[in-house]
Amino acid sequence: MGSTSESYYIGVDVGTGSVRAALVSASGDIVASSTTNTTTWRDPNDHRIFEQSTTEIWAGICKSVRQSLADAGVAPEKVKGIGFDATCSLAVTDMQGQPVTVTKGDKLGDIGERNIILWADHRAEEEAQLINSTGSVVLEYVGGTMSLEMEIPKTLWLKKHMPPDRFSRCQFFDLPDFLSYRATGSPTRSVCSLTCKCSFVPGSGWKADFFSKIGLEEFVQNDYVQIGKPGEVLTAGLPVGNGLSKNAAEELGLPEGIPVGSAVIDAYAGWLGTVAARYKENDKLLEYTPSLEDSRHRLAAVAGTSTCHIIQSPNSVFVPGVWGPYKDAVFPDWWMNEGGQSSTGQLIDFMITTHPAYGQLKELAEERGVSIHEVLHDELERLRAERHADSWTELLKNIHFYPDLHGNRSPIADPRMRGSITGLTLDAGLSDLALKFALTLEAIALQTRHIIDTMNTAGHAVRALHLSGGQAKNQPLMQLLANTCRMPVVLPASSGAAVVLGAAMLGRFAHEAHEAGGLSREKQGGALWHIMAEMTPPGTLVPPKAEEKEKRLLEAKYKIFRESIDIQLRWRKEMDEALRG
Repeated sequence: MGSTSESYYIGVDVGTGSVRAALVSASGDIVASSTTNTTTWRDPNDHRIFEQSTTEIWAGICKSVRQSLADAGVAPEKVKGIGFDATCSLAVTDMQGQPVTVTKGDKLGDIGERNIILWADHRAEEEAQLINSTGSVVLEYVGGTMSLEMEIPKTLWLKKHMPPDRFSRCQFFDLPDFLSYRATGSPTRSVCSLTCKCSFVPGSGWKADFFSKIGLEEFVQNDYVQIGKPGEVLTAGLPVGNGLSKNAAEELGLPEGIPVGSAVIDAYAGWLGTVAARYKENDKLLEYTPSLEDSRHRLAAVAGTSTCHIIQSPNSVFVPGVWGPYKDAVFPDWWMNEGGQSSTGQLIDFMITTHPAYGQLKELAEERGVSIHEVLHDELERLRAERHADSWTELLKNIHFYPDLHGNRSPIADPRMRGSITGLTLDAGLSDLALKFALTLEAIALQTRHIIDTMNTAGHAVRALHLSGGQAKNQPLMQLLANTCRMPVVLPASSGAAVVLGAAMLGRFAHEAHEAGGLSREKQGGALWHIMAEMTPPGTLVPPKAEEKEKRLLEAKYKIFRESIDIQLRWRKEMDEALRG
């Protein structure tokens, strides 16, 4: 391995609404970082549509990388590697890398800016239904049901709506792989993106009969050049191509040829940046250094607009309604499962901002010079004292919320699921808003337990929840998660840094693998875990603290939560039968 003295690595994270680049030392310290906002286009007549632009995203990456270097005063020559992560969105270009428009209408398939179908885009519902009717072996590795958020349903939608001559000139990338391609010029794909989002079956690769059956037979006929040729697929962090191309290096302000690590989906970067952490409890560092074996008991939850739940295991575990198992998604010969909630941070914002008392809430926050969440916290504490309740859970004992306003990703895997509230009153004031806020946090925690219980029933052994992302700053939610899931929650040193730190780890791994002249498959896992353990700051332990009454209330709430799923499915069936006569 090469020396890490005076070496820095760049991690780039492309989230739903922004691009962040960070300059990271070999010890894991973020020396400087810069964030650039990005645009998401919506269709006012179709709530399913979410689109972005790789041109805008790449420009934001270049701006943020250059700004980070300038702020740190670090010479570009000291940057030894770069790694990327991004949302699992579909990026479309022609075979020369020019962006291809994905917006429905006459311009669909033309060269144009709006060339990303964002992960949250739900236009491909019919295509997902077709895929799920095939009974293909690929479905076994996505929990039995392929989500319309994955790339193959979206690609099939494009084929159905795009002129054939335009479709044939396209290449399709999961967004993390597009970034590697844009940086290096190499079309090499990552195991992470292909297995997790593109129907690449662990151990055997693309399934020709599957693509032929769903109407994408041209992929088979052209040796999959449009989605990733067999044999050109790398596990996480391995060097891509010949490193930064001359053009990309000039745009980023970095040396040509520095190693680029094979990219991962953003949630997997969050997993990389959290699960190797040692723990602090009451500001005291616990004397325990985790091993790769410990990773199988640590569920990483990357909680932002949505939440992804990722667990690794040495053997394949098939979990109904949970994506995977994905072999080699990060570590060679290890398997990953991925659960998720399609809307969490977005749901919290929606429940607050659509309430009649939102204007009053903003005014109070401005008057007091505090955040709206602090005002809500104070109001809930006032109500708790007034009503002689021991906890927020007790305040909410007669109100129940099922939170799938944007469909269910896991563990029901049903995009038709919708939200519901029972226990409504005619109250439209601040106290009702505060209760609805707390109720939303509770519903997110209950659904997290549902995902964990489903994973453990199938064969996993989750013992701790490692949180990262913006929601990790929400202390009431963190404690509620610990109490509801009945296990400790581990918070990273910086709630927003875990994902970009994970991307930087990929850059370091690429550099060290390049310096070593390559690593055998057997050595890759140990080398990557060493980097993770060395670069991950200690996390803070939040243990469960519920008193007996709150434990009983949460158990009752969880039972009602599960019953509400059965009721919704039964009611939907009854209405469908009524329509059919």
